[in-house]
Amino acid sequence: MSQSARLYLVPTPIGNLEDITLRAIRILKEVDTILAEDTRTSGKLLKHLGITNKVESYHTFNEHKKVSELVSRLQLGESMALITDAGTPAISDPGFLMVRACLENNVPVECLPGPTALIPALVNSGLPADRFVFEGFLPHKKGRQKRIEQIAQEKKTVILYESPHRLLKTLNQLRDKIDPERPVAVSRELTKLYEETVKGTLTELITYFEQKPIKGEFVIVIGS
Repeated sequence: MSQSARLYLVPTPIGNLEDITLRAIRILKEVDTILAEDTRTSGKLLKHLGITNKVESYHTFNEHKKVSELVSRLQLGESMALITDAGTPAISDPGFLMVRACLENNVPVECLPGPTALIPALVNSGLPADRFVFEGFLPHKKGRQKRIEQIAQEKKTVILYESPHRLLKTLNQLRDKIDPERPVAVSRELTKLYEETVKGTLTELITYFEQKPIKGEFVIVIGS
């Protein structure tokens, strides 16, 4: 296998474009192919950075079909960088299948450090950060109630991702299963112009978000 053959996982900004690292920019300029979750979204970032490398689509709906082909190309000496719409690949985003397949086929994998929403949300919350559990997105249907019941029993700080149209549903379901006075912080639009972190009990946060438009991507941090 060629020395150049390698899969790079390259974190991209979750909002503020200044948060991309110098190393990430260099890698994106050097690789043969950039695998992007949404080529239109990534295209704006790449244009901003002056990067013109070949870009291919790689997302949740085609990753099972493309993994084998991509690994074969890597084995033949191609270098690739995997990026998602925002944040670190494989963290509640495509990437795990590709990494596993590369490692099983002795293709070197290198993950660059960089942006991810869960860490600034945790630190901003003021809740204990020495031990925490990251749950990502809750299942929409099957297994959802069981996961919430498990969260209710968790003794560590818990971090969830949530979309705007499910935020109130999730907060209400959490309140039904756990102590409504348990401390919680909700962050939205991290690193963006309208970044906001609201802290309080589940009851207080439900009241707060019932009274204002719910926009942006959300991170829920639940104290023990």
